[in-house]
Amino acid sequence: MTAPVGGPSGTSREPAPAHFAEHEVKALLREWGVAVPRGATATSPAEVAAAARGLAPPLVLKAHGPGLVHKSDAGAVRLGLSGPAEAESAAAEMLAGLLSQGIAPDGFLVEEQAPPGVELIIGVVRDPGFGPVLLAGLGGVWTEVMRDTALCLCPASEADARRMLASLRGAPLLHGHRGRPAVDSEALVGLLLAIGGSEGLWERLDLGEFELNPVIATEEGVVAVDARYLPGTAEPTGPGPGTPGRDGSGQDFTALFEPRAVAVVGASASRPNFGNMFLEFYKATGVPLVAVHPEADEINGVPTVPSLAEADADYALVAVPADRCAEVVRQAKGVSFVQVMSGGFGEAGAAGLETDLVRAAREAGARLLGPNCMGVYSPRGGQTFIGGEPGPPGHVALISQSGGLAGEVVRVGERRGLAFSRVATVGNSADVTPAELLGWLGGDEHTSVVGMYLEDPRDGHALFEALMAVRGRLPVVLLVGGRSGQGRRAAASHTGGMVGDGRVWRALADQTGAVLVGSQDDLIGALSFFQSHASRIIPPVAGPPLPGAARGPRTGRDGDGLPAVLVIGPSGGASVLAADVLDAAGLALAALPDETREVLKALGAGAAGTSPANPLEVPVGPRGRPELVREVIGAIVARRPYPDVVAHVNVQSFFTFGTSADPLYAYAHNLARAQRDLPGTRITLVTRNGECAPPGVEDEVRAIAAGAGIPVYRSMEAAAVAVAAAARFIRGA
Repeated sequence: MTAPVGGPSGTSREPAPAHFAEHEVKALLREWGVAVPRGATATSPAEVAAAARGLAPPLVLKAHGPGLVHKSDAGAVRLGLSGPAEAESAAAEMLAGLLSQGIAPDGFLVEEQAPPGVELIIGVVRDPGFGPVLLAGLGGVWTEVMRDTALCLCPASEADARRMLASLRGAPLLHGHRGRPAVDSEALVGLLLAIGGSEGLWERLDLGEFELNPVIATEEGVVAVDARYLPGTAEPTGPGPGTPGRDGSGQDFTALFEPRAVAVVGASASRPNFGNMFLEFYKATGVPLVAVHPEADEINGVPTVPSLAEADADYALVAVPADRCAEVVRQAKGVSFVQVMSGGFGEAGAAGLETDLVRAAREAGARLLGPNCMGVYSPRGGQTFIGGEPGPPGHVALISQSGGLAGEVVRVGERRGLAFSRVATVGNSADVTPAELLGWLGGDEHTSVVGMYLEDPRDGHALFEALMAVRGRLPVVLLVGGRSGQGRRAAASHTGGMVGDGRVWRALADQTGAVLVGSQDDLIGALSFFQSHASRIIPPVAGPPLPGAARGPRTGRDGDGLPAVLVIGPSGGASVLAADVLDAAGLALAALPDETREVLKALGAGAAGTSPANPLEVPVGPRGRPELVREVIGAIVARRPYPDVVAHVNVQSFFTFGTSADPLYAYAHNLARAQRDLPGTRITLVTRNGECAPPGVEDEVRAIAAGAGIPVYRSMEAAAVAVAAAARFIRGA
């Protein structure tokens, strides 16, 4: 056999054949300490009997050769053979059956049959975006029927391996079921790490596909009874090894977000176009500005230079037809960053144009943002790709492969109180990648949380490494487009991204502690929560300090280990529905401590005739005592430190049964005071039916809450997503 690896201590790879026989793969597994059945090979039925001597029955007989990937379907497997004679007879029958199907096997493998146990599948495949991915699940005949599998990006840690096994629907089978003993979980974890862990077999294979199915797990250990290896030629996607600062460690992106001066290429002296629009945007921010035009002296009051080579700027925006972009970018010597807004490159099937564009940027010594992207937004640095007055500078960063979606997140987010530090749209990410930007943001003093909208990770493994580098100290909220079959087709037409199985993104989030959300609204909501509660979430860890880093208690658990939440508000029906929503989000309404019951009754909390419970019903409305919510929260948290309190109000009731917003404002002020009094508790406000308030009332309530660092949501569903996002980040820190 020509080995595809350098052995357990080697790193070299030799050219791999197109097909490996099962016994060759098992020989490789033995080198790596993986248990396989004892066996021997034969080239004909007559040799099978001799090969079977010395093996303990019952025996298993298999044929091997090209065309026998799924042996059972072809009749190339026989189990329970009593000895050499029966094995020889079975081989003759098997050969005749295969020949009748037009299949000529290379030979036979006869092995000792493994004892029964839990059958699993373990394998490694190359995802087109993220590279090698470890898979584990129920195996044997259940693989395709149950599809009960878990994924993990390589290299997997011991914690990853245990999490994968625990996440399977069939996990109870591993721990003993209906009187059967539990399997040797340590051996199973060891097998996962031998295949997909650091310095595991995956690093030595030319994937392809590598699969052990089934692996039989018993209380005495694990054994790989079938093995398949198909070498592959696919290389990881993304920028080449010559790309500077690909992991964010070698590139300073300050000038991208805070340019000394900006040059705009493509504005017209006669017919307004996108270039002219951006000139107006930049004129409003006051950043030093120059237009590039071969003939005009000025455009819209902005001075011009004839070529980009003569522009004294460190950021250039290019808005010319795709076939002219490389020529323009090649002139950008001395310009640190060039953003190409134009489309018509890889996303449109013109990969050659995109390659030429990247080459032109490297010849000029510039970094390329895009192509097919809208640009950068940073109120602190005068950068903008959207019109209107810039919002206040803040600590929320955003990396997006969609310029349109980024604009929506910025404007809607600012309307809801978000304040942005750095926003970069990256489009096709032909040079500067999301991973590289995230790596740099991990050390940015102005950023305390990062949102990401991605369709194609471009360099998925670099993204994995960047997320691991900021794990536990910089919250990252991921919104992914193209996780469904139809979504992947839409992503392909948008940014040229073809992402593999959508479960890979969930595995990425689980491994790195990132938060995966399902909608733009949830992305904004989670960012709002992290912005408001930064000082109550970020743990004390080594590494660059992040803004708003006062440290306090971060989390608490109920008896089942779920993050504990206290819900308080009017209306039993709304509270019951809130309990359902929070339960679906993976949050627990932990019971109130017994010692609070009498004091809560004395305060007037809880439905009449019942003991106070969580969710806790309190009279909130135009005739209620606005300070009651503060007193109740204080009384409960003093006796049990709930990390999260969700307070909800029915805004409609304040104007159906009252005539003024003042009682609602008083309630908000008392909730704000409760937050200031309890720095170790995260309070969230839900303003149900807020559209029933007169114009401006919701804005005022939001402003009062924001002054104390309380995020505000219009629905319990939105609040639950945000609270759960913080809980997942803390759990993964």
